Amino acid sequence: MANDQLRLIALDEQDLEVVSSHLQDAVVRVGEMAYVPSQKRFAAILNRFNWEKATKAAASNENERRRTALRFDRVLGAQIRSLKPSTSDRVLSLLAVRFEASDHPSGYVTLTFSGDASIRLHVECIEAELKDLGPMWRAAAMFTTARTMLDDPPGMATSLTKQLSILILSNGKRCRWLSDE
Repeated sequence: MANDQLRLIALDEQDLEVVSSHLQDAVVRVGEMAYVPSQKRFAAILNRFNWEKATKAAASNENERRRTALRFDRVLGAQIRSLKPSTSDRVLSLLAVRFEASDHPSGYVTLTFSGDASIRLHVECIEAELKDLGPMWRAAAMFTTARTMLDDPPGMATSLTKQLSILILSNGKRCRWLSDE
């Protein structure tokens, strides 16, 4: 059996869009995220929905989640909105990961969660890694947390369309999944 664990490196905005699309609808406990100023690092352990398999298995309804690590290096600071680190068991649903340049290549990476919560990372540059950590498990159902309209205003999160062969990235761009079939 081939190793089907996902590992992505993001070094620019386009790479980060791909990471964001794979993390859409991931769930994470507040206690499984940390900013370590001495290492200039932010890390989180999430349960991501396996979108790449969902597009292939749509007819069979075999949806999965995977335990996944997300890491950002070269982080100069972190700000949180509508969440408290003391609520470590609170579960958040990740909508999107976006980059806003300030003095290129530095800028701000924002992780936007449902319920108006967010984490804003001030970064020297984009340097991120997404890595699956182990086995997958069956998810009860495929769900989305946002609308899929290309004409939504900026800042609106987008999601998978009903046509499972098309993935809508967090910036509204479409990309087709290529299948081995």
